[in-house]
Amino acid sequence: MRRVLLTLVFLLSLGSSTSAQTAVCDALTAAQRHAAERLLATEYLYDCCDDTIAACLEEQPTCALAVRLADNVCRRLASGQDEDRIRRALSRRARSMVGGGAQAEIDLGDAPVVGDAGAPVSVVVYACARCPYCSKLVPALHREITSGSLRGEARLFFRTFPIRGHPGSTEAGMAFAAAAGGGRFWEFLLYAYQHFDDFAPEVQVDWARAAGLEPEAFAARMVDPATREALVESKKEGLRNGVEETPTLFLDGRRWVGDLEVGEVVDAIEEEAARLRGESWVTP
Repeated sequence: MRRVLLTLVFLLSLGSSTSAQTAVCDALTAAQRHAAERLLATEYLYDCCDDTIAACLEEQPTCALAVRLADNVCRRLASGQDEDRIRRALSRRARSMVGGGAQAEIDLGDAPVVGDAGAPVSVVVYACARCPYCSKLVPALHREITSGSLRGEARLFFRTFPIRGHPGSTEAGMAFAAAAGGGRFWEFLLYAYQHFDDFAPEVQVDWARAAGLEPEAFAARMVDPATREALVESKKEGLRNGVEETPTLFLDGRRWVGDLEVGEVVDAIEEEAARLRGESWVTP
């Protein structure tokens, strides 16, 4: 409710010297305020209201998505993004949230998962164990889902997708699969990503020990043909779903083609959770 009021105050204050009354919008320069006015008056919603963001904010009750996207525009302008980039980002977000293509076919039966069992949103990430950006994004999502704003909102499923261009991706992927077989996948993943720059195939048994795995059993699983087969099947599944690079995310079976910045992904997941709960409208 407060978020709606603050956003409406912001819209009324555009083009004037009045404070926008929010931490994000207070940082906008006069030029950024005019840019926000142009964007909100010309960008349309993709759900719950068939008009521009600005027009939808004036309706009662107010479409919650209008508030969310208005805040998104403000944050982007405050960070220095130009209008063209913001328009492209909004377009990609719309394609991700509306979908329209075939749902991905993902076998989640044996996929490592974290998050409350009753959480409404399923997030699947295909990631390489030696992908630098994966080493930042996946732990951040894990943190948000286990103790942050997405707790109770989403479950995160992991599918290993080795990238040939990442040195050590097969050996590291085998270690991820072996850790899953030992029941401490997330502990190993977080440790491995935390020590990303220290990787070498021979240190992975020590990493397993640090993650709470029994070293000898872990080493045996690393050379087990069944472990390699699990890794191969995970990669094949990703390819069937059009995965070509990592990280690649799917929200409730729809491929996410929007920005992979953590805040943007978290905001989209919150939007999906609110939609599934039927929270499409708010009244100030």
